[in-house]
Amino acid sequence: MDDALEARNPRRWWILIVLCLSSLVLVVDSMALTVAVPVMTEEIGASAQDTQWILDSYILVFAGLLLTSGSLGDRFGRRKVMLIGLLLFGAASLAATWCTTPGEVIAVRVAMGIGGALIMPSTLSILITVFDEDERGRAMAAWSSVAMLGLVGSPVLGGVLIDHFSWQSIFYLNVPVVALAIVAGLTLMPESKAPWQKADPLGAVLSAAGMTALVWWIIELPQHGVWTAALPVALVSLAGFVIWENVTKSPMVPLVLFKHRDFSGGSLSLALVQTGNGGLLLVLTQYLQFVLGYSPVKAGLAFLPLAVTALLGNGMGVKLAAKYGNRWVILAGMLVMAACFALLTTVTADSGFTVPAVALGLLGLGAGLAMPAAVAALMGTIPEDKAGVGSALNDTVQQAGTALGIAILGSLLSSGFAGRMPEGTPEQARHSIAGAVALKDPGLVAAAREAFTDSMSMTFTVSAIGVLAAALLATLVMRDDRRTPQKTADREPELAA
Repeated sequence: MDDALEARNPRRWWILIVLCLSSLVLVVDSMALTVAVPVMTEEIGASAQDTQWILDSYILVFAGLLLTSGSLGDRFGRRKVMLIGLLLFGAASLAATWCTTPGEVIAVRVAMGIGGALIMPSTLSILITVFDEDERGRAMAAWSSVAMLGLVGSPVLGGVLIDHFSWQSIFYLNVPVVALAIVAGLTLMPESKAPWQKADPLGAVLSAAGMTALVWWIIELPQHGVWTAALPVALVSLAGFVIWENVTKSPMVPLVLFKHRDFSGGSLSLALVQTGNGGLLLVLTQYLQFVLGYSPVKAGLAFLPLAVTALLGNGMGVKLAAKYGNRWVILAGMLVMAACFALLTTVTADSGFTVPAVALGLLGLGAGLAMPAAVAALMGTIPEDKAGVGSALNDTVQQAGTALGIAILGSLLSSGFAGRMPEGTPEQARHSIAGAVALKDPGLVAAAREAFTDSMSMTFTVSAIGVLAAALLATLVMRDDRRTPQKTADREPELAA
């Protein structure tokens, strides 16, 4: 025990602050942009398709490059790759403040997606190399808590900036966080990398092509159906990637990780949760602003119940996981999240904010319990020399789930809204509640609010089913394997093989 204490990095908690700042910038950007969508759509003349690509272009590039960036971090240095990602993300954020057309915003979002892909795998991989199994749960909870604070704080700050300046100013939020993370990373964080191994350029190309095509297909699914050109590209590339990684002597990705029940069960259950959560905050933001008439600032403040209960859930989750094991904490958290979605299905145009507030509180509590425990369980199966690409593999599965959720739930919301609008509704108002509200026809606005909340209830029913499926999968597949450090060390050669 004394040897283990001596082996711990004395600056590990300072390093955690750097990791929190690095992941915080991704959350701040995502949520601030979500609040800005209604204003941005009107000011730059973005169509519904433009808006979708402003949101999806980031996910497309981010998911496509995660595995490659994780491998780059293991090979060339995780701190180095993370700092390069932060620089690119910050520069793209500055460029976004001068954008005036949808095309320019989409181009900037692509650059931010590349930066985000370089940042995310490095944060988790550094965390699991710095913290041992005894402290990793607390570190994960702190990391999740900071992300949750950003989730709620960034819409409020974004709303203030939108009210006093313009929607472009929301991208300024990223710049000071990026600058602080870079300075702290250079001064506090040591470099870490995996033992040298031969590069796998074919694996990198196949993974990037396959994941990009897969997410592209998911994005196109609502408009173009199943059979598009992206599907065969995704299938061929990903099949080739799996075959190649199993035969090459120096695989980029340790697919053997999926043989571990905690990793495979945790990854796939988190993917289902992300599918259920996909579009949730975007849908609720539209409900708050277009149905309840909230300003951007008030809409941001409305998410406070989510932050407060998530912090409580994180604190409770660490103690419960240590006592009962990760699997049962994950199950409890996901059941609470499912209750949130079930409650949201009862929301109507006349419900006001009480029901959504209670639902957001349940969502924060459930996510605070389940998500850190699930991530801690699966990250605990990854040997240190595969930390970057292993965490990237987990991130990739979750991002695919997020993209699938946005595509499916977005399609359900859009088609349900259009189907519930009265006959003879102008085309502008038939496919978007923002378009209906912009026409300022009281009868049409009332009909649009009814149609939106009815279709919103349908999407949350699907979300509830997705989260329940994730809870079932986690319970059946995962195991509470609370190993001693020596047993963990004995198992690592097997996973790294």
